[in-house]
Amino acid sequence: MNQQASVLRTGRKFDQVLAGAREVFLADGFEGASVDNIAKAAGVSKATLYSYFPDKRVLFMEVVRSVCGQQADSGPDLAAGDCGPRGVLRLAAEHVHGVLIGGLSLQLFRIFVAEADRFPELGPMFYESGPMVLHGQIRDYLEGAAERGELAIQDADLAAAQFIELCKADVFLRFLFNIDDDFTEAERERVIAGAIETFMARFGT
Repeated sequence: MNQQASVLRTGRKFDQVLAGAREVFLADGFEGASVDNIAKAAGVSKATLYSYFPDKRVLFMEVVRSVCGQQADSGPDLAAGDCGPRGVLRLAAEHVHGVLIGGLSLQLFRIFVAEADRFPELGPMFYESGPMVLHGQIRDYLEGAAERGELAIQDADLAAAQFIELCKADVFLRFLFNIDDDFTEAERERVIAGAIETFMARFGT
């Protein structure tokens, strides 16, 4: 993957091609996306597209790489939280909801499941750039809060995973399986507030 990315030719329309490809891949998946549709969405000719990306597989991998890079940079700075555990947990929970129900990550998740055999490297790439980063941020905050006596946690790594699962309660599977495609602010607040209350009931001091 890195070798592929390093030899790609960049130029004036590189980002334009990438944006069009991302739109088509997220809508149609890898197999359903045609080079004609990608070129049309990008507003370029097929010749221009091929001048940047020699084939659809390389283009798909570059789209995934760029999205994963954006995902890795989008997490909240929980270490800067100065509003007590409840405030920091709310910030983390809102980010979890933004990632899980914001659309992009879920679309990627579906594509990765569908293309697991063709692109076995996609799952680890997505996990390491998103879920693992967020999990690490929450874990690090919980460790610090425990050291300060704000929370009573012995296994911060497990507690971080448990909190993320609490934030997914009720809404994630409904969204994943297209039972519901949107949630009201009240529905999200119900889950977020419940996650915080349950977590604090277990680990609060």
